[in-house]
Amino acid sequence: MLDLGPVAHEVARVAAAVGDERLGDPTPCPDYVVRDLLAHVVGLSAAFRDAARKDLGANTATDPGSAALVLADDWRTALPRRLDELVEAWRDPAAWEGDTQAGGVDLPAAVAGQVALNELLVHGWDLARATGQEYRITDRAALESSRTLLAPDPDDPDRGGIFAPVVPVPDDAPLLDRVIGLSGRRPDWEPGR
Repeated sequence: MLDLGPVAHEVARVAAAVGDERLGDPTPCPDYVVRDLLAHVVGLSAAFRDAARKDLGANTATDPGSAALVLADDWRTALPRRLDELVEAWRDPAAWEGDTQAGGVDLPAAVAGQVALNELLVHGWDLARATGQEYRITDRAALESSRTLLAPDPDDPDRGGIFAPVVPVPDDAPLLDRVIGLSGRRPDWEPGR
């Protein structure tokens, strides 16, 4: 079992510091501005919470690429609440057992937990970079989990088309930078670059 708490709390900290004037700013996700990214994190938090609880339905069956990204007016209170619910749901050992569904995909629950953690870790970085904030991820287990999840498979180098092509990062770069490169992002991304 992985603990999603440290990463979720860092995402909440970064999100809390986002001013309304930043909501239209670009992010490392080329199709998202900050508002869209926040809406995506709110939505994925609910979907993976429900996946952990095996409460399968609309939240877990929806392909995130097909969902409209609308940031609700109450996002400043909804996001931390959803993140807390997500963390608590994955702290239940039963969440990691059997199968579940997320993003319309049936998968082993243990993999879903890993994906949830990776989504938070990478999108938290996206949000921090887009809004000029420091991103403090010190949870080595979370970073290693994401590195393993994102590593290209020799039998499937394009990773099923799910992720952008890997951005080469030196082997001696910080582990967070290597994870971000594996996600298809440039660790030195800045708005306008």
